[in-house]
Amino acid sequence: MENESKLVEHLFRHEAGKITSVMAKIFGFSRLEEAEDIVQDTFIAAYETWKLKGIPENPTAWLYKVARNKFLNHVKRQNNYQRIISENKSVFPLEYTITAKIEEELQHIDDNQIQMLFALCHPSIPEDSQVALALKTLSGFSIEEIAKSFLTNKENIQKRLYRAREKIKEEKIELEIPNPDQMIVRLDRVLKCIYLLFSEGYYSNSEEIIIRKDLCLEAMRLCLLLIEYKTTNRPEVNALMALMCFHVSRFESRSNEYGELLTLEEQDKTLWNQELIETGNYFLTASASEEVFSDYHIEAMIAFYHTKEDSEEKWKMLLNLYNHLLKLKDNPIVAMNRAYIMSKAITIDEAILELHSLKGLEKNHLYHALLGKLYSGIDKTKSRSYFEKALSLANSESEKKLIQKKYLS
Repeated sequence: MENESKLVEHLFRHEAGKITSVMAKIFGFSRLEEAEDIVQDTFIAAYETWKLKGIPENPTAWLYKVARNKFLNHVKRQNNYQRIISENKSVFPLEYTITAKIEEELQHIDDNQIQMLFALCHPSIPEDSQVALALKTLSGFSIEEIAKSFLTNKENIQKRLYRAREKIKEEKIELEIPNPDQMIVRLDRVLKCIYLLFSEGYYSNSEEIIIRKDLCLEAMRLCLLLIEYKTTNRPEVNALMALMCFHVSRFESRSNEYGELLTLEEQDKTLWNQELIETGNYFLTASASEEVFSDYHIEAMIAFYHTKEDSEEKWKMLLNLYNHLLKLKDNPIVAMNRAYIMSKAITIDEAILELHSLKGLEKNHLYHALLGKLYSGIDKTKSRSYFEKALSLANSESEKKLIQKKYLS
């Protein structure tokens, strides 16, 4: 029974979005919730059936067959014969028409998922709802898992999903690839959604390690879909993929055996995944373009240099990259990270002056922790004061433990 449960969970994560995209393509995107309900019923049926009769020889094929039958039954109950037949211009019985349409769409699952991704990232849908809807619809995350990843409750996530679905109906958003003249703007929104999804996993304050990893891997899967599709295989997409590969390569070294966070300097570099670093190098090379140089390119190059051994050249290159990034993304977090690089590339005193000049970081624990670290060799009293402030502002227990153990004990 445990094996069946794990298999259903695994398949749901990997197949639910694919089946949903097929159903939504036939149903119409405005009826997305109905398509999701059919897919959920399919997986419930899988769990109930498999624990009694055992796992079928081809579980994926079984799921698609059951989803098709449930779709047919739903259409019959809703009395949608004439609409479906007229839309498909078929003289054949409903079963043949729908089955043929499903079989046709199954041959284009990746296309359907990309269309779904663009639809979910429509400008009319609020940004926070886009990410939640992508996780729910394309990635098979439960509302509870999404709530945990965003450090909120299920009710808030349900509200976000409701707002998104209402916008889909109001705006009559379709499942389609944008026209060439709209592609760049719409693709930028899709990449931002993927970037936010990845960041939510990589920088999350959630203690749910498995969910954090799943969020990162799902963001990478969606980005790879775009790379494998000719129209969306653009330099900025490859740059984002490179960025994520470099970051995930360090995932296993970010905490010790006690679950305590480790800074980049403290991480065991032998635990870094060299295969992912090489994959990151591949996508970074593929992102090279004379026409496009996005903030994803700069962040990917910053992440690339962080995989290298410390040297004067490394810190100078990183400072130069942060100077460029600050022009594209003028926000205090980027400026704070740049100040840390200044402490390595120039002097600690100049880095401290830079940090004191920044606005909007008064309630950011990382800002105070960085000041505490930079003052540690200059003024012990000031250093401790900043670390105490960082401790009071830290959100997660792991971050509080890190500050308390390393700097205040």
